[in-house]
Amino acid sequence: MSLGVRWTLHGDGKTPAPGAVVRPDERLTWPRTFGLGAQHVVAMFGASFVAPVLMGLDPNLAIMMSGVATAIFLLATKGRVPSYLGCSLSFVGVAATIRASGGDSATVTGAVLVVGAALFLVGLAVQRFGARIIHAAMPPVVTGAVVMLIGFNLAPVTASTYWPQDQWTALAVMLFTGLAVVCLRGFLSRIAIFLGLVFGYVLSWVLDLVFGKIHSPAGGAEAVDHWRLDLSAVGQADWIGLPSFHAPAFEWSAILVALPVVIALVAENAGHVKAVGEMTGDPLDDKLGTAIAADGAASMLSTAVGGPPNTTYSENIGVMAATRVYSTAAYWAAACFALLFGLCPKFGAVVAAIPGGVLGGITVILYGMIGLLGAQIWLNGRVDLRNPLNLVPAAAGIIIGVGGVSLKITDNFELGGIALGTLVVITGYHVLRAFAPAHLKTQEPLLDAGTSAYDEKPGPEKS
Repeated sequence: MSLGVRWTLHGDGKTPAPGAVVRPDERLTWPRTFGLGAQHVVAMFGASFVAPVLMGLDPNLAIMMSGVATAIFLLATKGRVPSYLGCSLSFVGVAATIRASGGDSATVTGAVLVVGAALFLVGLAVQRFGARIIHAAMPPVVTGAVVMLIGFNLAPVTASTYWPQDQWTALAVMLFTGLAVVCLRGFLSRIAIFLGLVFGYVLSWVLDLVFGKIHSPAGGAEAVDHWRLDLSAVGQADWIGLPSFHAPAFEWSAILVALPVVIALVAENAGHVKAVGEMTGDPLDDKLGTAIAADGAASMLSTAVGGPPNTTYSENIGVMAATRVYSTAAYWAAACFALLFGLCPKFGAVVAAIPGGVLGGITVILYGMIGLLGAQIWLNGRVDLRNPLNLVPAAAGIIIGVGGVSLKITDNFELGGIALGTLVVITGYHVLRAFAPAHLKTQEPLLDAGTSAYDEKPGPEKS
């Protein structure tokens, strides 16, 4: 049985001809393949740096388990779906909510492990019944609304935790990162988050040299004098060593907060598999269930040892689009590099030292981008929000999720925020659809057209 770990040399293995594509079962020479693998690692660094830090988890373990997850994914899909699995940003809001209610790292990873198990089961169901079950249970109006509320739910984290630590550095990093995303081209635009982190690191170091300590909240409620960039832990860290592991803990309240993220992960995987299939010219619909199940299995393994969950990374898909090299050999090389980085505690200490002000500037853009991915899902699915069947559940769920509305069930059990918002969107849509008259299910505009009328070309004026 083929596991997708054999490759034929593309041409002479050096420089592909103009317009040529290096297919997943092909490779360039091994030095070039490892160079491409290093490029993939750099592309995923930005988000993979930020996500575990924001979730309060060990960045060394996150990087190491991203390599393990990528290997699992490549084996499961038998080398047909070239993709890198890195730490998922979709869980950052979940982790913040769990910690705000008194949970620790074990509680976070326990809740996310259950999400990984649910994702694995969804993948098996898709393998058995086909992708139509996803579209039936989670149409674009539902998926888009859930992704949107997950992203925008994070706004208070930036506003109250990171930005106040150094507002001027945060503003500078936000502006630099925004310019990098918009103005840079090719590969550099794909690592704009990473470049923003580097810029913020250097800026914080310069400001410490010039102005000394800053008086601001340093992760807590009270303002104190502290260095913007504290590298004391870097000097104490070893060059070689294992990351810190811990076992998960399971609490129902935390699990209910985390479960809605399954919807975002299914949407991410479906979009990525479709994108890769279009780029490689290989229809991958038959691998969608396998890809989702592999992501779930990899996340279960990572969280079982204390790491974060994983998902396919669009940054790496962008690198493939820019280079036209889709070889899975490059992803195996990237997985090996990630494992090596995970065995360097000094590297993890450098990541953990990212100043709060830098994270403030990065997360303003990053969290907003996560939320607006929901709007992109609506656009791609041509969701008509003038139809009240779409508008009502999406509007209610988003406000509940973003505003932190809660519903007290008993003295010890409460639903709120992401969990309640997702429940309202999903159940609200399907219940309303069951009772709605037939003309509401046609997706025709039923409310006042409003500004959408401006999209129409004006006709000749009538006298």
